[in-house]
Amino acid sequence: MLQGSLRSVRPTTVLAIGVAALVCVPVIAVIWLAFNPEENIWPHLLDTVLPGYITTTLILMISVAAGTLIIGVVCAWLVTFYEFPGRGFFTWGLLLPFAVPAYVIAYVYTDLLEYAGPVQSALRGLFGWQSAADYYFPPIRTLGGAATMLTLVLYPYIYLLTRAAFAEQSPSMLDAARALGHRSGAAFFRVTLPLARPAVAVGVAMVMMETLNDFGTVDYFAVRTLSAGIYDVWLGMNNLGGSAQIATLLLLFVLMMIGLERIGRRRQRHFQPASSRFRSMSRIPLRGHQSAIATLICALPVTLGFLLPAIILGRYAVAHFADSWTEDFRQTALNSLTISALGAFATVCLAVTLAYAARMSPGPLLGYCNRVASVGYSVPGAVLALGVLVPFAAFDNALDAWLRSQFDISSGLLLSGTVFAILFAYVVRFMAVALGAVESSLGKITPSMDMAARTLGHRPFQIMRRIHIPLMRSGLLTAMLVVFVDCMKELPATLVLRPFNYETLATYVYQYASDELLKESALAALLIVATGLIPVLLLSVTIDRSRDLQRRE
Repeated sequence: MLQGSLRSVRPTTVLAIGVAALVCVPVIAVIWLAFNPEENIWPHLLDTVLPGYITTTLILMISVAAGTLIIGVVCAWLVTFYEFPGRGFFTWGLLLPFAVPAYVIAYVYTDLLEYAGPVQSALRGLFGWQSAADYYFPPIRTLGGAATMLTLVLYPYIYLLTRAAFAEQSPSMLDAARALGHRSGAAFFRVTLPLARPAVAVGVAMVMMETLNDFGTVDYFAVRTLSAGIYDVWLGMNNLGGSAQIATLLLLFVLMMIGLERIGRRRQRHFQPASSRFRSMSRIPLRGHQSAIATLICALPVTLGFLLPAIILGRYAVAHFADSWTEDFRQTALNSLTISALGAFATVCLAVTLAYAARMSPGPLLGYCNRVASVGYSVPGAVLALGVLVPFAAFDNALDAWLRSQFDISSGLLLSGTVFAILFAYVVRFMAVALGAVESSLGKITPSMDMAARTLGHRPFQIMRRIHIPLMRSGLLTAMLVVFVDCMKELPATLVLRPFNYETLATYVYQYASDELLKESALAALLIVATGLIPVLLLSVTIDRSRDLQRRE
């Protein structure tokens, strides 16, 4: 009886459960270490630095959430409901800051606005000032500066989701509001925005989680958040248990963000009349100063978040190309491309396994496994690095000790301190991205094709290889590209887990910029930005196709 039930279990089901269990390992390791430290310094942290870490983190999160909320909602409102010069470009151009990592834009603006930078130098030359005592210029390396940098690159989360929510709203609701005497502004606050509140809540939650994940910006600006505190306690105080305790606290913040997002969406369902749902939205044309203001509002975030940094990096890259194009840079670029490609391939392959197992054996168990496998995306990179390093180092040390005692040989580092550790972190971190794209593509294939293939004698693996994979090719390619770009930009986990003398473009830029050598790292930063344009272009193409389909209907 037991043997028969075991034989009926599909190998893909076992593999799916195993993948979900492996994804949980980093989180479990961090929590275990937090409650079982070698030296408990929690009381000391609570009396000294921890309140400052928490306060700074909360202020940064609230500031970034407020800034991105204003920019994202206002820009989405303008491009959806109004016609003004440049609107066609801004519909997708406002997504361009997606391509710029926060730490890169932080390096650029610091170089631009610091005392020796071109802006203050030009002001001193123009007004005849001799020193900083002769004038006031707001410092960039502050908590406010970090919040501004993060706002400039994270607002597209809210813009994209809010714009989609606005576009899906029924025009008849706005017509009814106007018929009742509400002007555009009143109709926006009383009808349009409340209907889009679930999408806005999701966007704000994603922005806050990305803010918690950031390390490069806050470290460069010397802003002591919980993410930076993990490294301070780990490397500065040489206390792994204390850093795990801060990491656990950071995980609690992430769970709070997820909970707030769920609460924001609760009981916020709005059903639209089927007759008018796909009726094209009639945009209101703006004239005179109103059109100029709308264009300026949409142009500012694109200019400050993408165009200006890209121009500055491009100038530096061209001017210092001979100094940057070295053997070390080429090797670093090759490392980054190779490990990102391997990470994308491994992540998508496992995502296909998870999604296909759930399709072959539908039920709550595999559905729960897929949700667990997606949890890594909400884990900050610093926490993930700690959670990967601890069990891997324990395994390496235990194996090495056993081999020494039994055979007098050393195994060295097999998992920790190797490229495998980085790949494992990438898979855990970006599984949700790949799994979402794969499930979407697989869901479009009718189950009748599976049944027809089975009647012809094909096994599940043959069906996947000969039918599903070819039909999912575009979705799989999209998933690989998006995960590839995310791996290229990932800094916190890569910085900790990379082997000695192994650099990626992200760590290369971080090291040079930390030494105030932005011009020498501009070529690497520009390559990261150029790679980041891939998902932006994919998003814009998807939006255009969706708009065309709605017009045809």
